[in-house]
Amino acid sequence: MTQNRRQFLTLALALPALGACSVIPERPYVETSRFPLLPRRASAMPAPARGKVLLIRMMRAAPGLDQRGLRSLRPDGTEKADYYAEWASPPADAAEEAVRRWLGDAGIFAGIVSPGTRANYDLVLEIELSELIADTPRGEARAGIAAVLVQEAALGGKVLMQATPRGRAPLPPGERAADQAAAMTAALGQAIAGLEEAVRPYA
Repeated sequence: MTQNRRQFLTLALALPALGACSVIPERPYVETSRFPLLPRRASAMPAPARGKVLLIRMMRAAPGLDQRGLRSLRPDGTEKADYYAEWASPPADAAEEAVRRWLGDAGIFAGIVSPGTRANYDLVLEIELSELIADTPRGEARAGIAAVLVQEAALGGKVLMQATPRGRAPLPPGERAADQAAAMTAALGQAIAGLEEAVRPYA
């Protein structure tokens, strides 16, 4: 066997062993936790036999709130988005569904409909999720909604009400994602309760 052939065979046998010895350490797998964002009204009331029909438009999201990652504040005031703990659906989508269910359970409107409906409606509610964060330095979670209630008319809508209801909920010490999600959900429930009180006089 020639020397060149012997060197080639030696290199070929050594390559699999080199491939098995990676110098890059493997990162441990971290499973992503997902949490529902769906506060519910404590009690459900029947819809009135006669009353106004409310159309709720798609909820908009303030900058940063279109992502699923749970958001929290660091002690230096900067925001953190958790890559391994997130909402089960985009927060604005979940908050919109929560508003629909909450106002439906309030029993103040004869019906609540969505965009694209062929049903007649009297009022239009435009909403935005303006805040949803866990403030760990202050030990509280906060949520906020910006809302405009419009009365439909042939020549354009008339603004009946503008409101910015907010909610707060205590946040246990530490940075457990489950505690943050629960506190933010409770804070959103308070904000939606404030929205209910704001629209009730116009139902």
